[in-house]
Amino acid sequence: MRDLAAVPMLSSQPVRRFTWRARQRHRPGLQFMVSTGRHHGFESLEEQRLLLVLDFLQVQEVLPQPFRMEFAHDQGRSEHTPDFLAVMADGSRWLFDVRPGCLVKEADALKFAASVEAAFSCGWRYAVVTGWLRHVLSVLDALSAQRRRLDDPLGLQAEVMAGTAAGPVAFGELVRRTSLPAVARAHALHLLWHRRLGADLGRPLDDDSMVWPVDEGAGS
Repeated sequence: MRDLAAVPMLSSQPVRRFTWRARQRHRPGLQFMVSTGRHHGFESLEEQRLLLVLDFLQVQEVLPQPFRMEFAHDQGRSEHTPDFLAVMADGSRWLFDVRPGCLVKEADALKFAASVEAAFSCGWRYAVVTGWLRHVLSVLDALSAQRRRLDDPLGLQAEVMAGTAAGPVAFGELVRRTSLPAVARAHALHLLWHRRLGADLGRPLDDDSMVWPVDEGAGS
C-alpha cells in the first residue's frame, strides 16, 4: 500500500465502467467540472453532489474509483473500491467514500476503516461523505448555474465589483445598484463561484446575504 502513492493513478482509468440499463437501482452519469474542464463519472446522485462541491473547491483533478484493494480482517478477506481520489487546490490529496449516513452498515464501516489505513499509508487525507447541511446544496446549485464562461458585453461585472468597493453590501442591494439588475444577478453569482466576490456560505444565500470583494491574491 505504501507504493500506491507512486502509481500515476490520475492518468489511469476508473476501476469500473459507468453503465446504464433499464430498472437499475442506482443513478449513474457524467458530471462536468469547470475546475478540470472535463466530465467525471458518478454512480449515484450523492456522488454527483460531491463532485459539485469539489468543483466549487476548485480541485486540480478528480479520479472516480481510483483503485480496488483487498484486505484481511478477523472474519476473512474483503475488497473495496473507494469512490474518488481528488487533488485539491493546495496540492493535497483526499480519498473519498460516499454513503448516506442512514445506509452505513457494519460491512461498510469495515471497508471505510481499511480506506483510512490506505490513505494514511500514502500520506493522503480521507473522508466519508454521509450528507450535507440543508442549505449547502441549494446554495451551490444556485452558484453553479453561472459557473461556466459568461460573456459580459455590458460591463456588468465591473459594476458589481464597483458596488462592493466601499465594503460589504447586501446581495440584493448590490444588484439593484447596477444598470441592469436582472442580468447583474447572474454575473454576481458567477463572481461568487469564481471567488472574485466572497460571502458567508455557512448560511443560506439570499438578498440579505452580505458580499464583499475578494483579494485577487486570495482567490481565482
